[in-house]
Amino acid sequence: MKAKKNPKVDIGRNSSLYFAIGLNLMLLSTYLLFEHKSYKRDVQLNDIVQVDNFIDEDISIVNLNVPPPPPPPPAMVPQEIKIVEDVVEIEETIIESSEVSQTDIVEYIASEDEVEVEEVEEDIEVPFAVIEDIPVYPGCENGTKAEKKACFQRSIQEHIKKHFNYPQTAVDLGMHGRVHVLFMIDKTGKVTGIKSRGPDKILETEAERIISLLPKMTPGKQRGIAVKVPYSIPISFVLQE
Repeated sequence: MKAKKNPKVDIGRNSSLYFAIGLNLMLLSTYLLFEHKSYKRDVQLNDIVQVDNFIDEDISIVNLNVPPPPPPPPAMVPQEIKIVEDVVEIEETIIESSEVSQTDIVEYIASEDEVEVEEVEEDIEVPFAVIEDIPVYPGCENGTKAEKKACFQRSIQEHIKKHFNYPQTAVDLGMHGRVHVLFMIDKTGKVTGIKSRGPDKILETEAERIISLLPKMTPGKQRGIAVKVPYSIPISFVLQE
C-alpha cells in the first residue's frame, strides 16, 4: 500500500514563489545601494593668527664721508673775431706745363748703330702629312717628294726591325700588343719628345728605346724655314709559339 503525503507539510510546494520573492528583494536592495548618496562633512579649521607686539626702535642716521660732486665746467666765453683788412697784395705765379702738345714736333734721327734688331725664333710645328719639305732620312736625299716620303717610312720600318728586342720579362709574363709611339723631329733634325702608349710599361720602354736610336735627319721645312715635325708609328709585339 502506497503512503500518501500531506500537502500542507510538503516543503517544496511554494519554492518557486519564495525564489521570486527573494530575487526581487535582492534587486531592490542592490538598487537602493547604488542610489544611496553620502556626503563628506566640511571640516573647518579656525586658524588663530597671533600678532606679536613689535618693538619700535629708532634707527640712527649714519653720515658717510661722501665727496661732494665736481663743480660744473666753466661756461665757454666766445672769443672776439677781429676782421683784418688785406693790405699785402699777392702776386700770382703762372706755372707753365712741361708736357709736349700735339702741335709741337720733336725730331730725332737715330743712326743705324743705335738700332738693334732682335730676331724672334718662332717655335712652329707642322704635321708630317701637310709639310712642304718632309724630313729626310739619311740615304733618302734623292728623288721626288713622294719617293722621299716612301723612303722615309721604309727606313723607319727597317730601323725598328734591326733594333727590335722582345723583353724577356714580357715573354715570361706573356705580354703582347701594339705600342703607339709619338716623337718629334726638331729644327736640327734630332729626335726628341718621345712618348708612347701601350698595354704595359715594359713594352712602352722598349718601343721608346728603339725610337731613341734613330739617326739625325735633315729637318723638315715650311716655306724654306726649318720647323718641328711630329711623327707617330705603331710597334707591334707578337709572341710566336
